[in-house]
Amino acid sequence: MTSSFDRASGAAWFRLIALAEAVSWVGLLVGMYFKYVGTPRTEVGVKVFGMAHGLVFIAFVVAALLVGVAAKWSARTWLLALLASIVPLASVIFLIWTDRTGLLDVGAGSAGLAEAGASGSEST
Repeated sequence: MTSSFDRASGAAWFRLIALAEAVSWVGLLVGMYFKYVGTPRTEVGVKVFGMAHGLVFIAFVVAALLVGVAAKWSARTWLLALLASIVPLASVIFLIWTDRTGLLDVGAGSAGLAEAGASGSEST
């Protein structure tokens, strides 16, 4: 695997969560189509993908918070991250932009997601 998907990297976790957030949005939009327009009309898609999207949305905001602190994002970048979590599929656009501009480069010794989880397990 490439270094951009190193599991120990906070940026890699952010990438994974951002992509999962976009996939859950698509699932929720399809579920809403079948709830309000499609045939047969059913609420199953909204119930399943609504819960999944809610959980992934929270994970995206937490991951953005952790990576943003480690990478020292500006207020503008924080605002764009929050907007990307709300607008459908904008998390992928935000992810591509942060990758291209180097805003996900938090360095080898940064306090990323994996390190935050490791420090929490050491205190027990």
